[in-house]
Amino acid sequence: MRILITNDDGINAPGLEVMQEIAQELAGSGGEVWTVAPAFEQSGVGHCISYTQPMMVSQMDDRRYAVQGSPADCVLAALHDIMRGQLPDLILSGVNRGNNSAENAVYSGTVGAAMEAALNGMPAIALSQYYGSENRDLDDQFDAARQHGLSTVQRLLDKGIWTRDDYGIFYNVNFPPVPAAAVMGLRVAPQGFRRDMGFGVVPHDSPSGRRFLWVTGAQQSQPTAEGSDADMNLKGYISVTPMRADLTAHDMLEPLKAIE
Repeated sequence: MRILITNDDGINAPGLEVMQEIAQELAGSGGEVWTVAPAFEQSGVGHCISYTQPMMVSQMDDRRYAVQGSPADCVLAALHDIMRGQLPDLILSGVNRGNNSAENAVYSGTVGAAMEAALNGMPAIALSQYYGSENRDLDDQFDAARQHGLSTVQRLLDKGIWTRDDYGIFYNVNFPPVPAAAVMGLRVAPQGFRRDMGFGVVPHDSPSGRRFLWVTGAQQSQPTAEGSDADMNLKGYISVTPMRADLTAHDMLEPLKAIE
């Protein structure tokens, strides 16, 4: 098996090393693991692509490349240039430092890379490690992802639904904020929503008088709807959420016929 890995934390991120281990075990001794990842951290860029400027690609090692661009750029660079003629069988994005459950998935560059892969007709999975009080101070903060990542990906490959339609399925996986030994199992869950939080900004004035804004987040332990991805994560479960890039609110199409 030939596997492409990428992320949004950057090519030197510890989570990418975890993903390398997972991918190498999955590919086997006769397989290949290619790394095409951002040269610098690209957290929060979502499905952004560098449409208005070129991106520099640097080869770091055999099958290892750094791209001065977004995670989605990395997928495009891999499929249409670096790996052209020898396309991957699977694209894995992550393992992200922090969760991409609930509304975080909308902003996530990790999820954005998997989305771009799906738009190119490739099977893709985004993987993220939730942080919390039970794993934040561990020697290995990626313990849950490291120990359960391979089996989770393998289960999706064996039993997951993979479509070849225009907006193909990709998967968003989040490992709970607990040590690997405390993981309760795996649950298929819809995307949740953390109410009364979201992102904001805090203004600061520099000594030169210029005004800067820092984007702020909120507590990630806030509960979401029962059975949703973040809810399952906070209860110790690995969440698996099937996703599509189609943004149509299909449930609204029929009611809106009244405006025609």
